[in-house]
Amino acid sequence: MKRISCIDIGTNTALMLIADLDPQNNTITPLLHRQQIIRLGRNVDENRIIDHAAKQRLIECLTEYAELCRHHEVEQVIAVGTSALRDAKNRMEVIDEVVKACGIVIKTITGTEEAELTFRGAVGEAHTDSNPYMVIDIGGGSTELTRGKVGIMEHSVSLDIGSVRLTERLFSSQPPSEEEYEKAKTEIDQQFEGNLAPFFESRERVIGVAGTITTLEALALGLREFRAEDIHGKSLRYTDVLELLELFRRSTTEEIVARGVPEGRADVITMGTLILHQFMRLLGVGELQVSIRGLRYGLAEKELHNLRSAETNEQDTTP
Repeated sequence: MKRISCIDIGTNTALMLIADLDPQNNTITPLLHRQQIIRLGRNVDENRIIDHAAKQRLIECLTEYAELCRHHEVEQVIAVGTSALRDAKNRMEVIDEVVKACGIVIKTITGTEEAELTFRGAVGEAHTDSNPYMVIDIGGGSTELTRGKVGIMEHSVSLDIGSVRLTERLFSSQPPSEEEYEKAKTEIDQQFEGNLAPFFESRERVIGVAGTITTLEALALGLREFRAEDIHGKSLRYTDVLELLELFRRSTTEEIVARGVPEGRADVITMGTLILHQFMRLLGVGELQVSIRGLRYGLAEKELHNLRSAETNEQDTTP
């Protein structure tokens, strides 16, 4: 048994999973979930710099996570940074300051690595399922699409169309103007249309992860506050996504917050919902399965695999 912490540092949110790994029984037992909206990627699309305020929000968040890891006697912390850190010219400076402040070492992963790990996490529960899956992960800075079967990722793509990135680039207000909204649709469609062909065969078994999708599912179910188990494994229909999109595109940020969307997500939920809507429309997806098992669980699955391999190698070399 090994207790680990897996931290996913995204453009908008930093998420942590503390879990026990049991290589003998091939299980991951979650002990603690945490998430904070830190908006690390504010203005990174335009300036390619993580500014001082965003860096401080990251340090404060990870200092708190480090204390939780100590309290729960975590043996190993695995922290990865995605789109915002990939794009930032000063990422090494940020990473060095985080290490000095709280001891957590962040590895910046590529879009391909992010897609692979997210797929691994999302389908990790289906250990005996041989059917093809597709996973969509809408983040603040990028959107990853992956296709494959349990244990085998066959195709992936990482697109620079995230809810924070495109909101900053294309919307000057909330609600956006009709011209801005149509321009965003065109941008998203252009990114998707050249990349969706390999995914048509798996469009009947789509899993959606990350904050935009879990928030939309909670709203579709009428939940103002929710626990992971309230939405995990539930279906999100295209008709619900369309209804929420039409609501958001005509609402102010304050009105969106009043409907139950967290403040740190309310100003970018319209764009995130538009990305999901265009994906479902272009691919002909009538509904998808919502999962809380994203990148963090992929990191845990990978470490569990490493532990199992190490035990097998040890048994093979024992006289």
